[in-house]
Amino acid sequence: MPTDVFAVLANPVRRRLLERLREGPCSASELAGMFELGRPAVSEHLAVLRGAGLVREEPRGRHRFYHLQADRLAEVGEWLHPFELYWQQRLEALADLLDEEDDT
Repeated sequence: MPTDVFAVLANPVRRRLLERLREGPCSASELAGMFELGRPAVSEHLAVLRGAGLVREEPRGRHRFYHLQADRLAEVGEWLHPFELYWQQRLEALADLLDEEDDT
């Protein structure tokens, strides 16, 4: 199971699961119902997310509820931050150029 956050997030199913869990805890059954995949396949994705420390599992009777653990996503944010600054500077330069054209 990959524990590298970037490898885990490369899968669109896992990203959708995290997006849903951002709204709050959810049962495994409800999460599985979001996809045209079998429940075992969704369970495998949840296991990968658990292994990467992105979700935690809470057993409640016969059901399992999953909670987002966003701490590991800080690693992604730190990596993306320089790119965010790059695009912000590029957009500011474009805005300046457009302002110059409006003045002429």
